[in-house]
Amino acid sequence: MKKVGILTGGGDCPGLNATIRGVVRKCIVDYDYKMYGILEGWRGLIDGKVKELDLWSVSGILPKGGTIIGTSRTNPFGKDNSGDPEKILDNIKKLGLDAIVSIGGEDTQGVAYQLFKMGVNVVSIPKTIDNDLMGTDYTFGFDTAVNVATEAIDRLHTTAESHNRVMVVEVMGRHAGWIAMFSGIAGGADVILIPEKPVDIDDVCDILKKRHERGKRFSIVVVSEGIKINFENKEEEDFILKDAKTDAFGHVTLGGVGPLLAKMIEKRTGFESRCTVLGHILRGGAPTAFDRILSTRFGIAASELIHKGEFGKMVALQGNKIVALDLKDVSKNIKTVDDYWYNIAKVFFG
Repeated sequence: MKKVGILTGGGDCPGLNATIRGVVRKCIVDYDYKMYGILEGWRGLIDGKVKELDLWSVSGILPKGGTIIGTSRTNPFGKDNSGDPEKILDNIKKLGLDAIVSIGGEDTQGVAYQLFKMGVNVVSIPKTIDNDLMGTDYTFGFDTAVNVATEAIDRLHTTAESHNRVMVVEVMGRHAGWIAMFSGIAGGADVILIPEKPVDIDDVCDILKKRHERGKRFSIVVVSEGIKINFENKEEEDFILKDAKTDAFGHVTLGGVGPLLAKMIEKRTGFESRCTVLGHILRGGAPTAFDRILSTRFGIAASELIHKGEFGKMVALQGNKIVALDLKDVSKNIKTVDDYWYNIAKVFFG
């Protein structure tokens, strides 16, 4: 009987449990594999912490947010973790695991590829609300995040209009503005600011002033947390940091660009401005129907790859088909918002 481990790494997001359910049911029902949940991402393989997953373990978890096996931002290949890859290899051997299913974003995929090069049988599933993984049209969690953000924008419209305010909505998105772009278009935002496009505060204020001149007494500005702002008397653009300390993969914690932007807009225009930071609200709660279905398809496709012995692959959505891509081709770069989407959004600026 083959033994397969499954882990979730990085930030949690809606659809993780649906994915776990898909993998476990396919592997047990169709292939008679023994399944183990690796606890808290790559940390679980370093410490040897696992628990057996049976059909009862995944019953009823389809609509549940988060992950039943926990997650962490653990980098076995970090500069201070020189012995961790060897611990992972030792524990895989001790546990008798024949294959690993890793579910995660850019950083998790990178670790999976490094371990695959060391001989670990890995199959990966793309997960991130940011939708910034190369090779796949969509990652699960993204649709849910966009729906949550869109509902928030809809609700803020009523307050903005009632009080003649500029409402700034800050959403997640470190290097890619997919959430801001999609929720902004769906929510009828008047300005959308994303990391892919340089931000000029004066241009933003000009758009808002022209709206007021036309009789539009309120505005909605949607902004990704990862935009860089060029401050007065400073040539370089900078991230706005919530915490300058870095995580295991060298990322600083972003957050706070929205409130700062609201203050800058009010100072330059005289329009009363407020900010709402959605933050982790975007990552929580039940997944949408789209994300539940995509997660399930990813889980089943990953199980099929394991059964066929096709390792070092990541399942992906291209068009309406699930395909398998080489990890080495998808773990190098991120997928950013292209001009097609930005040009659609610009039609409705102002």
